[in-house]
Amino acid sequence: MLDLNNKSVLITGGTGSLGKQLTKTILEKWPNVKRLVILSRDEQKQFQMNQEFPDTKYPAIRYFIGDIRDYERLKTAFKGIEYVIHAAAMKHVPIAEYNPMECVKTNVLGAENIINACLEVGVQNVVALSTDKAAAPINLYGATKLCSDKLFVAANNIKGWNNIRFSVVRYGNVMGSNGSVIPFFLSKKKSGVLPITDPTMTRFNISLQEGADMVLHAMETAWGGEIFVPKIPSYKITDVATAVGAECEQKIIGIRPGEKIHEEMITSSDSFTTYDLGKYYAILPQVTNWNLEEYIKHFNAKPVPIGFHYTSGKNTEWVGVEELRKLIVEHIDSTFKA
Repeated sequence: MLDLNNKSVLITGGTGSLGKQLTKTILEKWPNVKRLVILSRDEQKQFQMNQEFPDTKYPAIRYFIGDIRDYERLKTAFKGIEYVIHAAAMKHVPIAEYNPMECVKTNVLGAENIINACLEVGVQNVVALSTDKAAAPINLYGATKLCSDKLFVAANNIKGWNNIRFSVVRYGNVMGSNGSVIPFFLSKKKSGVLPITDPTMTRFNISLQEGADMVLHAMETAWGGEIFVPKIPSYKITDVATAVGAECEQKIIGIRPGEKIHEEMITSSDSFTTYDLGKYYAILPQVTNWNLEEYIKHFNAKPVPIGFHYTSGKNTEWVGVEELRKLIVEHIDSTFKA
């Protein structure tokens, strides 16, 4: 059982939507956490987050200005830290396409900095956040996150005698996160027009709390090298638009560069090393530094069929218009009226 009381935890990109949800969850579940370090490069977001989670009320919280591109700063920040959650990333697809090397520096070289700093100072457990766009990537953001995933998985091979585990969690659209589609549609509702990239588009749906819980699950159960993927429902983008504003015009504008019609989290090529763990799937490394048969027995893991792939367009579970409206009220805007 995971117990973070009297432990030190650091979240990179901690001022983002998921970082704040993790902060809330950790402080509620483990009120005696020793240190909870929020590392990010945006001083304004840190100032704002400190209003929500003041260090005067939560003495375990520390707000560190720092960039994951800065290796020396990471080594300083990681001293005495036992658990690292890596949520920092450059994630906006069009911006990454226009500024490719900036994306590489943050998402790839930054990941390598995280790994090396954790190994050097003796961190015990690292969970890195991935994205559906890392599965068969067609844009630079996805390609850099796939590279990042590979780095974190392979880090388990170079840990030597360090008692450290690196694992990855991968999921798609987080409901209500910064830059996601539902807040965007809500902001456009008054105009009477909701822009739809493609009427056949689908997306997976996961709440911020479910995303946070998945990170903590990986932190508790990972043996090292897994890419955890949740079993979550899908929705149609047109149903989201209808749920937000049934009276609004749905204007088709075409897909953006680097965008997929359907999200994909497990490719058919991944199926050879993917196991069904019940609530989650786990893509295992091709070469493990632990006994695979013991892992399968411990988790009652079932291999998925060869050729299996997990996409939002061919899901078995869907969220419809009415359920989406309830979720908007519950997770995004309690005053929402359709």
